[in-house]
Amino acid sequence: MNSWLTESVKTIDANMISQAKAYQKTLTKPPGSLGDLELIAERFSGWQSSLCPHLDAISIRVFAGDHGVCCQGVSAFPQDVTVQMISNFLAGGAAISVLASDLEADFKVVNTGTASLLSSALVNESQLINEPVSTGTKDFSQEPAMSSEQVAAALDIGKNVVGEVTADLFIGGEMGIANTTSASAIYSALLALSPEQTVGSGTGIDNAGLAHKKNVVNQALELHKNSLTDPYNVLRCLGGFEIAALTGSFIACAQRGIPVLVDGFICTAAALLAVRINKGVGDWLLYSHCSAEPAHKLALDALGASPLLDLGLRLGEGSGAAVAVPLLKSALSLHNNMATFSQLTIKN
Repeated sequence: MNSWLTESVKTIDANMISQAKAYQKTLTKPPGSLGDLELIAERFSGWQSSLCPHLDAISIRVFAGDHGVCCQGVSAFPQDVTVQMISNFLAGGAAISVLASDLEADFKVVNTGTASLLSSALVNESQLINEPVSTGTKDFSQEPAMSSEQVAAALDIGKNVVGEVTADLFIGGEMGIANTTSASAIYSALLALSPEQTVGSGTGIDNAGLAHKKNVVNQALELHKNSLTDPYNVLRCLGGFEIAALTGSFIACAQRGIPVLVDGFICTAAALLAVRINKGVGDWLLYSHCSAEPAHKLALDALGASPLLDLGLRLGEGSGAAVAVPLLKSALSLHNNMATFSQLTIKN
């Protein structure tokens, strides 16, 4: 296992969190009346060691990679869609591209390993980090998804991407046909849940396809049951290059002191892996929304996480996290700009 994965995360300023809590009580509102918005501001104060935290610089990285298990017919879309969507991300036509532009975020796409070649005529190629580990993972229902060398390389991609980021907030997105199958298998392995509990429709397969997808995941769990003894090997056997890179990026963010806003079903699987590998990472994660994929709530509950939104989203790409950013900005603006009781000479 990569030695850097278990290095300590940055210490959070607990004293500043206490000061922020006390300051919230001086604002012209009943204590606690802004609910989780107050908690968000307090967490940012601790992360930034500042009583007036800010959210100006946002970095979004969409990690793309293909999954060998796609050959089992577990997706409603062909694998070529992954490279087509990379082109769409770079051309500005995808949901996350639009949202990143609206947020004026630092946006890039990371190719961790697609099965098909990227187009030679990509728009905005400067926004592409092309670091493929291989041409997609292996079919994990037949063999481990990755070799030890490949999972190590994919984790390092996440670390290296974060090493080039200067931001107040990091959002990781993903793209990879069949990656909901991989995430479902990861949830089953880490949370001791059956495929009946973790497998959803993903890109929109029908009932017969859903039953088949559950069978494929069950077959994989049975095949690898003697290897699924720790999160690193769960990732190696059942994961994808993009999920590994996300996992590495979340750990690296916590080590650098960059808070992460976690997206939906796939990204939460990476967050769960990251926390299981390095427990301290959890203190640097916020969860943007509850996905329409049924197992997502089970995973969030296992993480003790309270998502900010529940809008029935299941697109991925980092889109749900991007939608939640204005909520974070509102929380900080209220904390920083509301009047205090003493300024109005109101007795609280």
